[in-house]
Amino acid sequence: MNIKEMHYDLKLKLNKLDSNQYRNLKVPEIDWKLNETIELFVKIVAEPKIATKLGFEISQRVIDDIRPLVVNQKTLSPFSQQLDFPVYELPVDYFDYLSTSSMIIKKDECSVKADKIFVRQHDDDFQSSPFDVSSFLWREVNIRFFDKGIKIYTEDFSVESFAINYIKQPASVNNSESYVGGEYKTLTGVLLDTNVDCDLPTSVHREIVDLAVAIITGDLQIPDYAIKKDKLAYNQLT
Repeated sequence: MNIKEMHYDLKLKLNKLDSNQYRNLKVPEIDWKLNETIELFVKIVAEPKIATKLGFEISQRVIDDIRPLVVNQKTLSPFSQQLDFPVYELPVDYFDYLSTSSMIIKKDECSVKADKIFVRQHDDDFQSSPFDVSSFLWREVNIRFFDKGIKIYTEDFSVESFAINYIKQPASVNNSESYVGGEYKTLTGVLLDTNVDCDLPTSVHREIVDLAVAIITGDLQIPDYAIKKDKLAYNQLT
């Protein structure tokens, strides 16, 4: 579905059949809820905070649900500021880390590919442990995420290249052409005058609309919220 069709589907499912009970929802409000839902959908599929039977790559269907957002072998650029360890900047469209696709490390004149990359927690005292510290000999490297990007604990070697697999930010959809005057401004003052469709597969567009309807129904405290929520169970979204 394109964004116009997603708006139509949402209004149809939100209203009672043959009624226009909730016509007062404006285009920018529907866009806001659809974008909230798309982000939530990606989080549910990619890696929910609380482990469930859902999860990225648990099945081919789930892989396909967010396939267009998966970026493979993205080479990162080193952060310009001098720090204690090299830091590589995350892509501007970064949403969620999947894995390291490649890291080439170098010591003296020898360059090798790191075999194991460990993402360390901030309370993990790995640097003081001879068994957990990064090692060129064993081709094991520790990394840690923080506000400037990814820090690589190199110890006695350097990094020649670093590439990751990640999930990118989903497109921010809008149906601005259907608004009064064919445009509107976002809360940050950005003018939207050209429609943007959802960049997830069309096979999940109705699921996204169903989830958005359930969210709006709950927000508006509509009596049939439980019925709309139950529909999500058929697609394993609750």
